[in-house]
Amino acid sequence: MKYLLPRIGAIALSLISLTSQSVLAGEANFEVTISNLTRNQTFTPILVASHAPGVKLFHLGDPASFELSALAEGGDVAPLTGVLGANPKVVDIADSGGLLAPGQSVTVTVSARHGARQLSLASMLIPTNDAFISLNGVKAPKGKKTIVYWSPAYDAGSEPNDELCANIPGPVCGGAGGSPGAGGEDYVHIHAGIHGIGDLAADAYDWRNPVAKITIRRAKKSH
Repeated sequence: MKYLLPRIGAIALSLISLTSQSVLAGEANFEVTISNLTRNQTFTPILVASHAPGVKLFHLGDPASFELSALAEGGDVAPLTGVLGANPKVVDIADSGGLLAPGQSVTVTVSARHGARQLSLASMLIPTNDAFISLNGVKAPKGKKTIVYWSPAYDAGSEPNDELCANIPGPVCGGAGGSPGAGGEDYVHIHAGIHGIGDLAADAYDWRNPVAKITIRRAKKSH
């Protein structure tokens, strides 16, 4: 009997060690590389989040949230970052921190853990009224596999597509960002593009989908 407690202690330590290894094994970092495939549209800072199933940035055919509208109309990631950060299903949030020019790529890294292996992202296209790219709760790759996703341009439906520079932020137009109460289609849908009805020439700023290539891979562990 005098050996019982030490042996139980050894078993407990082994279990703790195995549990710790299991937790560590369940953690991962994912590199999300976004490529701008358009000719003359720029992406605002790209918000990327890792989370468990059940998190959605929007539902096609439904009205956009205030937080998504703020991003789609003005490129403001702060409101959506805040609401995602308050969600217990969200593990990590990061953003690219700057504009992404046509033909360029940027990589954003987020951490994840077992049970939270889905990713979402969003970014505004400028110059537009309320167009955005998105991944909306897609699966992250397992092991060494790399997954490629393609995003069309979505329309938040929260601002009229008048194509007037006074209502479009960014280096091309320099107009206002958000326009609360301005109205719109009132539901998220696939964007119809630029038609040259306002200050933007369709031959310069229109596009064909997809507008973004998103490549996701598991990052190598640092030593």
